[in-house]
Amino acid sequence: MATEIEHKYLVIKDIWKKVIPNKSFEIKQAYLLTDPEKTIRVRTKGKSGFITIKGKSNGASRLEFEYEIPIEDAIELINKFCSNLIEKTRHIVIHDNNTWEVDEFKGLNAGLIVAEIELNSEDEIYSIPDWIDKNVTEELKYANSNLSIKPFSTW
Repeated sequence: MATEIEHKYLVIKDIWKKVIPNKSFEIKQAYLLTDPEKTIRVRTKGKSGFITIKGKSNGASRLEFEYEIPIEDAIELINKFCSNLIEKTRHIVIHDNNTWEVDEFKGLNAGLIVAEIELNSEDEIYSIPDWIDKNVTEELKYANSNLSIKPFSTW
């Protein structure tokens, strides 16, 4: 059983503009299933494809199973079975030996920038960069699956 433990934050845009990421890549993802109890996501990340099954969040934790699939299969699944595409640029930033993933959304979610840190335990201590704003971990509207249904531009 795989458990994902992550915290999600809004990003202070003016400070973020000055940050130089360690690396960046494009992501396209869409959902085969968006249900309060579970989601099934298909994603292209650079030149790789993935299918991910996530359980219901319990605070910052939830079950997550992710498998790499051929990129051609991921593209076909997105094009033929999904209608709720999310596009974003993901930036990787190392801060105090922790990896932060910062997503700058495009399309109907343009203008939204969120950062996530994945942890090994619920009580793990980590430092927060100066470009981090409000913790939105438990605000469901910021979940990617919800952004695919009710985009940021419609709030």
